[in-house]
Amino acid sequence: MGFDVGFVPYNPDGWGPPEAAAAPASLGGGSVSVPFAPFSRSDKLGRIADWTRNPPGPGAFAAARDTVFDFAGLEDSVGLASADDASFRLVDGKPPPRHPRFGPRWRFQQRPQLPQRRDEEVEARRREAEKERARRDRHWQQNRRTHHQFNRGGQSSSAKSSVDIQPEWSVKEQIPFSSFSKLSFAVADQPEDLLVCGAVEFYDRAYDRVTPRAERRLERFKSRNFFKVTTTDDPVIRRLAENDTATVFATDTILAALMCAPRSIQSWDIVIQRVGNKLFFDKRDGSQLDLLTVNETAQEPLPEAKEDINSAHSLAVEATYVNQNFSQQVLLRNGEKVTFDEPNPFATEGEEAASVAYRYRRWKLDDETSLVARCEVHAVNVDPRGERQFLTLNALNEFDPKVTGVDWRKKLETQRGAVLATELKNNANKLARWTAQALLAGADMMKLGYVSRLHPRDHYNHSILSVIGYKPRDFAAQINLNTANMWGIVKSIVDVCMKLGEGKYVLVKDPVKPQVRLYEVPNDAFENDYVEEPLPEEEQVRPFSEDVDATAQEMDAAAEAEATGTTAGADGDAGKSGEAAAA
Repeated sequence: MGFDVGFVPYNPDGWGPPEAAAAPASLGGGSVSVPFAPFSRSDKLGRIADWTRNPPGPGAFAAARDTVFDFAGLEDSVGLASADDASFRLVDGKPPPRHPRFGPRWRFQQRPQLPQRRDEEVEARRREAEKERARRDRHWQQNRRTHHQFNRGGQSSSAKSSVDIQPEWSVKEQIPFSSFSKLSFAVADQPEDLLVCGAVEFYDRAYDRVTPRAERRLERFKSRNFFKVTTTDDPVIRRLAENDTATVFATDTILAALMCAPRSIQSWDIVIQRVGNKLFFDKRDGSQLDLLTVNETAQEPLPEAKEDINSAHSLAVEATYVNQNFSQQVLLRNGEKVTFDEPNPFATEGEEAASVAYRYRRWKLDDETSLVARCEVHAVNVDPRGERQFLTLNALNEFDPKVTGVDWRKKLETQRGAVLATELKNNANKLARWTAQALLAGADMMKLGYVSRLHPRDHYNHSILSVIGYKPRDFAAQINLNTANMWGIVKSIVDVCMKLGEGKYVLVKDPVKPQVRLYEVPNDAFENDYVEEPLPEEEQVRPFSEDVDATAQEMDAAAEAEATGTTAGADGDAGKSGEAAAA
C-alpha cells in the first residue's frame, strides 16, 4: 500500500503554506495547539520521562510509559523543572568549607560571650605573650640554622675557639662533660691558710636598703688598680713553690673555671706547665677568663659585631668594669682598713690598689698531692656578735629588658625570685663561678648587686638597683652546685696531668661540643701572641653628658666646625671634638 501524504496546499506566491491554510484534519483542526510549536527558553515543557512521579513497583514502568507524552500534567512537570532550575548552577560559587581548627564552631557560638577586659593588666599580658611567641620563633629559626650547619659539617661563625689550634699540637686527652657529672671527691681536711696579703675596707650596710625607687648611681674608680696576675707571675706562689709547700698551684679564677666547666658554653683555655713534680695552672694574658660573660647560657644568641654595644664582647667588657666599680663603691669611705700579714704583692709603692685580700690556701688531695690556690675576698664586715666576716662582691648587669624579658626596675621589689631565676638561666656559668670562688676563699657572705643601665642605649652610665646577700653554701645548694663534684673534676684533671711528662700543655674547651681537649704545645707557645685587651675607660665611647645643654652646645659647635672645614684634624683638640660629636 502506498504512503498517503495527505492534503498539501499549494502556494504559488512563495515558500511554505499559504496564510489562510488550515491545519490538517488529522491533527484536530486549527484550534488545537501543536506541542512542538516554536517556544522560548523560558517556557517549561515538562519532562519527557519522569521516573520519580510513581512509586517503584510492578506497574511503575507501565505507568511511566503511559505518561511519557502525557502533557495533561504539564503544570506539575513545570513545577518540578522550576525546582530543579532553582538549584542548578553553571559554576559552583559556594565558598569552600573551612577546616575546623579547634573543633566545631557552633559549640563555642552557643556559649554566651563575656565582655573582654581591656585594662592595663590584660594588655600587658597580651604583649608579653606576643614577645614570648616571637622569641620562640626566633629561637626555633636559630636552632634550625645551627642544625643545618652541623649537618653540613661546618660550625657557627660565632662559635670560635679561644685560642688558635696549631697543626703541630698533639692531642693528649679528650674528656667529654658527660664524664664530669659522675665524678665526686671529698677533700679530707679543711683548707689551711698559709698567708694573707693586702688590705680590705668595711662594707657599707646602707646599700642593703637600696631599692629601684631609691637607686644609686654607679661611680667610676679610675685611680684604683685591679690586678689579674696569673699563677707563675705571682711572687708569693713562686716562693711557696721553691719551699715545696705543695705540688699543684693555681688561682681561684682558674679553679672555678675547671669546677664549673660543664656549665660553660663559650670557649676558654688554661695553660698547664709540668715542671719536675710540680704542676702550674696558668692563664694567658688577656684571656677570656679575665672577662665576665653575659647571657652565655641564654637561648637567644647575642650579636657578633664587636661595634654593637650589645655584642658578646662589648657586654663582657662592660660587665667587667661594672663589677670592678661596684666592688669599690659599696665600701665605707672613712679610710678604715683591715691589713694582713703582707701588703698587696702586685702594687708598687705609692700606687692605690683596690680593696682586696689574697688568701693563699692549701688543700690536701691525697698523701702525695696538695694544692695551693690564691683566693680573693673584697670586703670585711662585723656581724651582730662582733665577729669579723669576709665578703665577696659581684654585680649582675642589665643591658636591655626587652632581651631578657624581665624589667628589674619593675620586678625587683615584687618578684625578686623571678629576676634571680632569669639570671640563673641566662648566666648559669658566671653565677656558679662566683659561688665556687666564694667557697674557695672561705667567704662568710657573698653580695650580689643588681646594676642596670640608665638607658638601654647608654652602656656607660649605670645605677645600682639592689644588693642582696647570700651564704655561699646555701646559694650553692640553691643553684645545684655540688662541692664534691667540683673537687672531683679538679682531682681528675690533676691526675691526668700528673701522668704527663715535663713540658707545656693547654686545656681548651671545645667551642661547639661539650668537651675539653688537652694539647701538648711547644715551650715557647703563647709568649709572643698578641691578645686584644679591653680598652681602658678613657678610650671607650664617650658617655652621655649629664648636662644636656653643654652637650648640645658642644655638638652644635662641632657640627659648625665640620661644615666650615676647620676641624680636619689640624690639632688634637679638634680631633677629639669630632670624635665626641660622632659618639
